Amino acid sequence: MAKRKAKGLGDTIEAITTATGIKAVVETFSELTGLDCGCDERKAKLNQLFSYNRNINCLNETDYNLLTYLITKNQLTPADQQILTDIYFNVFNYRLQLSSCGSCWKGKIDELRKVYNEYKLND
Repeated sequence: MAKRKAKGLGDTIEAITTATGIKAVVETFSELTGLDCGCDERKAKLNQLFSYNRNINCLNETDYNLLTYLITKNQLTPADQQILTDIYFNVFNYRLQLSSCGSCWKGKIDELRKVYNEYKLND
């Protein structure tokens, strides 16, 4: 079997648990109990949060102008969240889930702010 390059932390943890036999034990336990271990979802989330190679796309003018307004807001409406998810997808190729979690949005806005600030420096 060809070894594939890890996309992020989730793939690395899977490789370690496979090599140590932990994954086989967890899979056997899951089969015997019928309980899902949640490994696939956890791996995907860790790969998303701690990606090893993240392709970042350029901001277009519309997204830049929208961010100028949105990154300074203290509260986001559902419409604001939708706009930010679209911009985030355009930049990071990852679709965010709408959420009422303020700290989750703060982290994503901080990521977008870094990209935005690079453009602002070049104005």
